[in-house]
Amino acid sequence: MQHILIADDNRDITDILATYSKMEGFEPVVAGDGEEAIKLFHQYNPEVVLLDVMMPKEDGYEVCRKIRSKSNVPVILITARGEDFDKIMGLDIGADDYIVKPFSPREVMARVRAVMRRMTKTTKEVSSDNTISVGNLVINLDEYTLHIGGNKMSLTKKEIETMWTLASNPNKVFTRDNLLDSLWGFDYFGDSRTVDSHIKRLRAKLDAVDHPSWNIKTIWGVGYKFEIEE
Repeated sequence: MQHILIADDNRDITDILATYSKMEGFEPVVAGDGEEAIKLFHQYNPEVVLLDVMMPKEDGYEVCRKIRSKSNVPVILITARGEDFDKIMGLDIGADDYIVKPFSPREVMARVRAVMRRMTKTTKEVSSDNTISVGNLVINLDEYTLHIGGNKMSLTKKEIETMWTLASNPNKVFTRDNLLDSLWGFDYFGDSRTVDSHIKRLRAKLDAVDHPSWNIKTIWGVGYKFEIEE
């Protein structure tokens, strides 16, 4: 039986999400606060996590960080706050999707199916060749690590996936919508400039180490590409 962890301090929300999860074939595990969510995560090792941001004891962001330090399980954040800053923060710490309340439980289940399909697809794609090496860059998706010149970079799961997507297709231009679809797999809920903020944060980390043979280049008015320098 596949478990789904549902963490929210609102019992009405957990009840309805648990009901719809059972209809999808999941066995729901429900937590009412962040500390309980972490405990149940380690106990049940769920296939997917639905995580409210505003919870007592530990908020959803902190729970997501702790899950990401141990696992690449799909995490969907659910919150009443829809500001771009909150969305960017959630995606940057490694969440796979972000849903703003009020929501349709059917939409939540559709997002769950989508993130699980993407996880399965990614696993299949990298099973035979899980490492990319370009110049002094090495990305390993088995270990979710990225090294530049032997230096292990402190990147989030989504930042590593962004680099994998770009570096797997050198000199190919990705539009912002391409990247949203490839990395998050859903019709975006707001301003596509969130991609710009995500790339800006990623570049700031990468540029801490010299990488003269490659770069993430902005194609103005279009998007980004991984450019191999001649």
